[in-house]
Amino acid sequence: MVHEQAVRPGDAGPRVEGRASAAWITRLASPLAGAGAGPLAGLRFAAKDNIDVAGVPTTAACLAFARTPTAHAHVVQRLLDAGASLLGKTNLDQFACGLNGTRSPYGPVPNSFDPRYVSGGSSSGSAYVVATAQADFALGTDTAGSGRVPAGLNNIVGIKPSRGLLSARGVVPAAQSVDCVSIFARTVAVAARVLQAAMGFDPEDPYGRSLALATAPLPAGFRFGVPSTLNFFGDTLSRAAFEQAIGQLCALGGEPIEIDYAPLAEAAALLYDSALVAERYAAVRDFFDTHEAEVVEPVRSILAQGRRYSAADFVTARTRLQALGQQAAAMWNDIDVLAVPTAPAHYTIEAMQADPVVLNRNLGEYTNFVNLLDYAAISVPASLRADGLPFGITLIGRAGSDFQLAELGQRFHHATGLPLGATREPLPAIEPLPLIAAPPTVQVAVVGAHLSGMPLNSQLTERGARLIAATHTSPDYRLYALPGTVPPKPGLLRVAAGEGAAIALEIWEMPLAHYGSFVALIPAPLGIGSLRLADGRSVQGFVCEALAVAGADDITALGGWRAYIAARSAAPT
Repeated sequence: MVHEQAVRPGDAGPRVEGRASAAWITRLASPLAGAGAGPLAGLRFAAKDNIDVAGVPTTAACLAFARTPTAHAHVVQRLLDAGASLLGKTNLDQFACGLNGTRSPYGPVPNSFDPRYVSGGSSSGSAYVVATAQADFALGTDTAGSGRVPAGLNNIVGIKPSRGLLSARGVVPAAQSVDCVSIFARTVAVAARVLQAAMGFDPEDPYGRSLALATAPLPAGFRFGVPSTLNFFGDTLSRAAFEQAIGQLCALGGEPIEIDYAPLAEAAALLYDSALVAERYAAVRDFFDTHEAEVVEPVRSILAQGRRYSAADFVTARTRLQALGQQAAAMWNDIDVLAVPTAPAHYTIEAMQADPVVLNRNLGEYTNFVNLLDYAAISVPASLRADGLPFGITLIGRAGSDFQLAELGQRFHHATGLPLGATREPLPAIEPLPLIAAPPTVQVAVVGAHLSGMPLNSQLTERGARLIAATHTSPDYRLYALPGTVPPKPGLLRVAAGEGAAIALEIWEMPLAHYGSFVALIPAPLGIGSLRLADGRSVQGFVCEALAVAGADDITALGGWRAYIAARSAAPT
């Protein structure tokens, strides 16, 4: 296979700013083509360079460790069989030990929005090439948040699957009992398609397993947990962004429930501050014991910690983790999903290199416990902060909730109206997700502020509604501009035959489960009733009390609300 080394160790340029070229370790001269057809045909992907691709060196960002495998990792083979084409191998924090993307001799990977900032790690290169549209999706790995933190810091989607759902055979282990192969994409729909194609029980993976997956969406009135204590390490912009995200979840029908974060925080601390770190040392022990000097700091010191613990220490730590898992499990009695900041702060590369241990730990404040406690998670974009940097949230559920989380994540992401990754491309329409049972739907006709492009249209899109037709009422209606409404709203009134006109409207189809929360937002004197369409059909739609139009401007002659708004905007002031 012909390939080229994209970056050489030490070729990092200025240490205070990452370079785009550092995202790749190996870029294939021509893509490795997948099957001619399949569910992922036409999509291009990259793989983190701790995941094997036959004939291409696997470095784990350590040249002395590099080896050339003769077979693809199980997950790479499944994706090629599904029709995707492989572009190359991406940079990472060495041996997948880090959450910031600067711990590599191939150079720090920049944030896709500002090269002075970290991209997040350890799957830094994979996130960068997806955010910048160099790849349609990419594989990372996630042991302590490496499939989520880079997603949150680069305005993309990161799926951290349930443990064992994707095979880790052919992946250089970091902490094998909790490692997951992760997926980055610019939309939830693409990430979910990749997850479906990549998953499958692998009996040759010692931690592989078959899981019963939830196929029903979360209830319309879902309850989401919020940590009882929140720490943003002085980053006020991220704090404000998370508060905004809580409001967005509420707009989708969610109810925030405060949960005790103490057992989750203690579980997270065990990953590096207990004998559990010995698993990281064990993963590369044979290499590390003979090539310790070839490992960069602080990865070297972290791995070396694992030598000092006894087997009894490890058993004690595992038992404590089990006890914390039992304590944390109680929160699922009160919530359907847990919502946390993906990362609590943004850091510059310069600041990270000056304080690499503490700031890296801060980035994992809301991620480290997830794999240890056997949860599924998805990071989705939430907003762009006032400084232009992205902020994301992570939705966390019990093992097997992967596609259920994706369904909520997709609705949340699309309600933000954010661009795709670091591009200026708009989000596409919401897509049905694999394995999620299609919910019953209801059609609702809108005539005013809920029309596409109008101020209240988000109340429809947040609930997964889709536009299915633009049409007119039967010629039996009059339309009025209601005074004093904010934003401005019309009133539609049915009248006697021959006294009305056909009024322009749109028909939207909404999951029935979310219809109640939508109707609850409608203020008097408006309501929902039965509207007759031009073709004789009847649908649910907005109507108005007759008393409310007394003295209101009759705008029937304009034929619809959009024409009225245009005429009002054009009128001289």
